[in-house]
Amino acid sequence: MKHPLPASPAHIGVLRLSALGDVCNLVPTIRALQRQWPDARITWIIGKGEHSLLAGMSGVEFVVYDKATGLAGMRELWRQLADTRFDVLLHMQQALRASVLSLGLKADLRVGYDKARAKDAQHWFTHRQLAPHPRAHVLESFLDFARLLGVEDLSLAWDMPIPDAARDEAATLTGDAPYLLMSPCANPRLRNFRNWSAEGYASVVEHAWVQHGLKTVLTGGGSTQEREMGSRIQALSQPGAVIDAIGGSSLKGLLALIDGARAVVAPDSGPVHMANALNTPVVGLFATTNPDRAAPYCWREHVVNRYPDAVRQFLHKDPETLPWGQRVRHPDAMSLIQADDVIRHLEAVLDTAASRQEREPSDEA
Repeated sequence: MKHPLPASPAHIGVLRLSALGDVCNLVPTIRALQRQWPDARITWIIGKGEHSLLAGMSGVEFVVYDKATGLAGMRELWRQLADTRFDVLLHMQQALRASVLSLGLKADLRVGYDKARAKDAQHWFTHRQLAPHPRAHVLESFLDFARLLGVEDLSLAWDMPIPDAARDEAATLTGDAPYLLMSPCANPRLRNFRNWSAEGYASVVEHAWVQHGLKTVLTGGGSTQEREMGSRIQALSQPGAVIDAIGGSSLKGLLALIDGARAVVAPDSGPVHMANALNTPVVGLFATTNPDRAAPYCWREHVVNRYPDAVRQFLHKDPETLPWGQRVRHPDAMSLIQADDVIRHLEAVLDTAASRQEREPSDEA
């Protein structure tokens, strides 16, 4: 017998700890739940860095779990929520760590992924599973939780808060100059291989500078790999064309930088999904990850997609035969991306942005 779904949940728990791009893709589901049940209390259990990105989001209580604290941190979180019982817990992270964390939470109903999408046996930790949705984009997979609960309005909305201090932080880095934002490096995890070349990025910087008068603001974390990439790009670029802000902004500051950019260029990483959430034109660079599953959702047509080529060349398989979401873990995969393709897509998104500005009424009207 299936556990019944709540007709009008008073308290909804959301368990999604990471990552930055994924939590951006989850926000429209939160907004859909809020529209359906405006009086419902929503508590989101989230990772430390992800919380710093979304802090201040309206109508959401955040409970932060820092994965570096391990089991001790879980016990502390369980004590914090000892008197809390959710009408429904949306278990939206398949990792075993999240499933173990879920064991100490009280909920009348626990909803997780269907067996085809669940990892680490997540379905063992839930009462109800989503209906199958083969080949779904990550954002659509999150919306499937709202669909299961009977939410009717699934229109996309983010409304991610950017405080004035973050805008001041961004303005200190950029001044008044119009700019392209480039986040050249993805998370430097083992065998990630999502980064393009410094030479390729420098070609895009040159085009933006010469053809559009746009400086390029480089952003990223403070790792040695990211700083070295920024230095190489700047060395290959004309004097004055690059503002190297790698390691120089908070996550809220990065949101403000993205919000003020004419466009964003980045590989499969958090900034492409932040740009998508802020409706900033974005060119995603994809070869090791399938963009049909993970591209910036509203800008999918402007992705530079070399994933099928990488699958054929490095995995020697037909892309249609691969498990959904399989990555191409080869260090040369991103070299399939050509600068001319990136520039062509950049021109397209800049044209799109210009057309939108022409259609929008001015503040003085």
